[in-house]
Amino acid sequence: MSGWSDTWTWIDGTWHEGNPPIMGPRTHASWLGSSVFDGARFFDGVMPDIDLHCLRVNDSALALGIKPTMKVGDMVELTKEGCAKFKGDQQIYVKPMYWSEHDGPGVITGDPNSTRFCLCLFDAPMAPKDTAMSITLSPYRRPTMECMPVNAKAGCLYPNNARAMVEAKERGFDNAVVRDMLGNVAELTSANIFMAKDGKVHTPAPNGTFLNGITRQRVIQLLRSAGFDVFERTMGYQDFLEADEIFSTGNYNKVTPVKRIEKRDLQPGPIAARARDLYWDFSHS
Repeated sequence: MSGWSDTWTWIDGTWHEGNPPIMGPRTHASWLGSSVFDGARFFDGVMPDIDLHCLRVNDSALALGIKPTMKVGDMVELTKEGCAKFKGDQQIYVKPMYWSEHDGPGVITGDPNSTRFCLCLFDAPMAPKDTAMSITLSPYRRPTMECMPVNAKAGCLYPNNARAMVEAKERGFDNAVVRDMLGNVAELTSANIFMAKDGKVHTPAPNGTFLNGITRQRVIQLLRSAGFDVFERTMGYQDFLEADEIFSTGNYNKVTPVKRIEKRDLQPGPIAARARDLYWDFSHS
């Protein structure tokens, strides 16, 4: 097994290099899934929307019955402190986390007063600018609020998207479109999804089945400010099959175009390129 990339983790008031052991077999999160996290980025000396990511991890904690213990400003300052431990050209993934340490009433619930927090920063190079991906339709669906805590960025949600990713890769694709329980397009397994048709941009409207990403919201705002029509609406898979261009937004690689959907080849388009440039300009402004 290969070693971890350069990693620094802050927990209980101290920075630790590498991957420190922080959970045991009795830790509630390690066996019953009571953990939330968020993902932000540090690159080129900037941390776009870091405050919004820190705010969201606190909101996610509350949604999962976990008591957040950190103020947004304190998390931001810790992130700055931690990023200074890396080389200037490294691209860092910023991951604040909360979880329940002890069992609560009925065992399967966590004790909100046993909340623990850590901030994990690790070297995670972003995809090159010319990266593009292939996508397919997943047979798996996104859950609803009645089934899972979809209003949180919770660790327990990700195995479902992970199996969709594995299934798509086994069929030769990079990623997969996941639908909601009604059959409408929700997102990709690891990012939000957009398409363009006749110069107009369309993206699934947040309906409570997928995370309304911070990068997604920022790109919508930037495109609208640049004069593009952006529509958030209910969308079917056929809309994407007939699109002029498709691209994704997400924290890991920010904006990534699609080069193939099923058997249909696509050229990375001008709107995706414009969205990426707008986001980079915003991040460095």
